[in-house]
Amino acid sequence: MNSKTKRFWSRNKRFRLMLTLELAVMLPAAALIYLNFHHVKSIKRAKKVEASIHRDFQYMLADAEKNINDKIYAMIEEVRNILPDPDSDADEKARKLDLILSTHPWLAHMFLFDADKGLLFRSQPQRMSEKYFQHEHEWLSEMYSGWFGVEAKMLCDVMHKKPRPISCYTDPIKREGNDVVMTTAFFVLPQVPKDKVVLGGISFEPDYLNQTFFPENLEEMVAQKLTDESGYQLALSVFPSEREGEYAGNALATSAGWGDGKPEVSRNLDDVFRGLAMGIRFQGTSADAIASRWVQQSILILGVLSLLMIGGLVLTYRSVSKEMALARLKSDFVSNVSHELRTPLSLIQLYAETLELGRITTQEKKEEYYRIIRKESERLGKLISNILDFSRIEAGRKEYDLRETDIAELVRNTLDTYRYQIEKSGFEFETSIESNIPTMKLDREAIARALLNLVNNAIKYSADEKFLKVKLYRTNGTVKLEVVDRGIGIARRDQAKIFEKFYRTCDPLVHNTKGSGLGLSLVRHITHAHGGEVEVESSPGRGSKFTLSLPLTEEADREAYVIASGAGA
Repeated sequence: MNSKTKRFWSRNKRFRLMLTLELAVMLPAAALIYLNFHHVKSIKRAKKVEASIHRDFQYMLADAEKNINDKIYAMIEEVRNILPDPDSDADEKARKLDLILSTHPWLAHMFLFDADKGLLFRSQPQRMSEKYFQHEHEWLSEMYSGWFGVEAKMLCDVMHKKPRPISCYTDPIKREGNDVVMTTAFFVLPQVPKDKVVLGGISFEPDYLNQTFFPENLEEMVAQKLTDESGYQLALSVFPSEREGEYAGNALATSAGWGDGKPEVSRNLDDVFRGLAMGIRFQGTSADAIASRWVQQSILILGVLSLLMIGGLVLTYRSVSKEMALARLKSDFVSNVSHELRTPLSLIQLYAETLELGRITTQEKKEEYYRIIRKESERLGKLISNILDFSRIEAGRKEYDLRETDIAELVRNTLDTYRYQIEKSGFEFETSIESNIPTMKLDREAIARALLNLVNNAIKYSADEKFLKVKLYRTNGTVKLEVVDRGIGIARRDQAKIFEKFYRTCDPLVHNTKGSGLGLSLVRHITHAHGGEVEVESSPGRGSKFTLSLPLTEEADREAYVIASGAGA
């Protein structure tokens, strides 16, 4: 390379940067887009999108079945717990069963079977005048009487071994020439000893299940849980199923938007409602249509990305320019920190030499010098800790030791160690720490350092009204730590930048106060490392409020809520 070429390359830094970006960004990006295009086409050929949707549907149906079962079991338990004592008078038991039936219109029949006293079978009293219902009553009473006379003990033994002593059966029956499905639950009574053969049972009114229970629950699940991530509305149905997932168009109940289509995916119900199946589908579309649209959209996006690469190149160039500016800031930072290190070191050396030479004769003066040396040493230690932490973060080597920690105790102890300096600086100091905050996984040292950085900033930038408040409380699944002052405040234009490394506002009051520009950057990094967020509310001349929001686990938040509820009770 001749001297002329060397001069060209050295003078045209921008051209060199653009050429480097084209080679480092544009060519890999173009290759990536090309590979993604072929990957999308292979997904379409293999129908992987439809398979993924159907797999998700299976999970949704399993969850929907669990929700329905939980509700029906709750209804069964409600009746099971109020059944009369099997040893009470027969007329009293019949009266009690009739009362339960009249107050629970969703029941068709109830019974109590005692191996010593026989079967007591009751049906809805107001419907006994209906011919088909009376016939149903007589037929079921005769059937259960014969069945339980032979197998009641075996049924009791089986149910006593189950975690939930309830067995459910769903069978077709005839009503006025129409086929309907009736679900019956058998159970042992909680107050009856295990060695005694006593069975209770209830039959759900089919009209209630088909017209009220299933429709309401299907609508609820569609509204709350069964909206697809892509934004498509889903629909559910319940129907009889003689064979695996077969749908003959004779649904017992459907949610809104089902229409006349068949389910995309079906699931046989295998607990309470055996003999029934649940189906799921999209409203107004299908998995195949969604997959085709997805492929088209993906290809369109890849085309747009190709056009945006040039814009990305420009943005990358601007980003590199910012990095150059950051390098200049780092240079200023080194100068700043060097001055900050020199000042406390000079003071420590000066006062130490004075004490060493024995020039101070009064004890009071010696104690004053000792306090100055201690204070400057602490200041020096904090500055060095911040610099070391920043260095580890920049190198990607900063690790946090997360352990179960009582954050309320941590905040209290941290403030106690700093209280003397706060009060000696003339501050009115308030703390508010809630008592019902659960333990959290934290790095004790990191959270303490974040808190002290915020407190130290409040002290440094509160020249006129010296007020400091630290508040710790729990709300909406998070623990919030607030540091409030009435200092110089922060302009709105600077609030988004103060958490950037090395940044210091243009306010003369800030520049006249010593600082490295690292404190708030470290606070943000520590908070983010704990899965939280840090926010600031401030007005110039009216002070600032910094809030650290740290997330609670669902279990810890639930325990804290129970503790708080118990305390309130």
